Amino acid sequence: MVSGSPTPAGFDREGYLRRIGAATPARADLAALGALMRAHLHHVPFENLDVQLGQDPLVAVDDIFDKVVRRGRGGWCYEVNTLFGVLLADLGYAVTRLSGDVRRGGDAIERRGNHLCLRVDLDRPYLVDVGFGGSITAPVAIEPGTGVDGPYAIHLAHVGDNRWTFDEVVGEGASFGFDFTTGAADEGILDAMRSALAREDWSPFVQNLVIQVRRGDTHWTLRGRVLTRLTPQGKTKRLLESADEMAAVGQDIFGMEVPEVERLWRRAADRHDQLFGVG
Repeated sequence: MVSGSPTPAGFDREGYLRRIGAATPARADLAALGALMRAHLHHVPFENLDVQLGQDPLVAVDDIFDKVVRRGRGGWCYEVNTLFGVLLADLGYAVTRLSGDVRRGGDAIERRGNHLCLRVDLDRPYLVDVGFGGSITAPVAIEPGTGVDGPYAIHLAHVGDNRWTFDEVVGEGASFGFDFTTGAADEGILDAMRSALAREDWSPFVQNLVIQVRRGDTHWTLRGRVLTRLTPQGKTKRLLESADEMAAVGQDIFGMEVPEVERLWRRAADRHDQLFGVG
């Protein structure tokens, strides 16, 4: 959905706002946009559990709303940024869906559309993204610059025409990010890549279980069996030992029930053994 499209019939703005612990803003301005982003990121995790369970990716707004709002789950970029974009447009923001290319290797053609993000136009255009795992907790003006967001240094660069790059860096580590264009996304490209990422063996979402949530300056990530806590002060890791522990972490840290936890645990444990060896 982009600004000017009708709000889907099953979309319940007040229900969504309750889910993220937010109130209807008095004005559709920059301050309210930042508050909505932080509320969403605090309450709605990034997660790919449906892909891990072999389920078809959700496309319809009503289905995504049911998953995230009614069932208290999270989702990946195609779901949570879609839903957040509908909320913003319903509140009066000017929203455009953008196609992003997360840099995971291979050429640009192979990865076009492997990320969905948003442009919101206020006094200037802003990059808005609640589906990249949690390194962006406030609108980022689409102009060259560097900033700090919790444990991350973030950098935006213009690389020609309407193309930009976003990068995040932790400490002295390697940068990670995505390229994006500021024009409206080609929905056919997004659809094709969403389907491929949900089904193909090369997809990192098929290979690895991931849940992430951002709480203030703390970024939690569960990748397979490895639980990571990242703050401006440093990083700690813990290895989960059982399905029961995965279920508890899902509830206590990520605020969601892990569906079919025994099955997901077996997949995560097998993947861990494949990568790091048994025992």
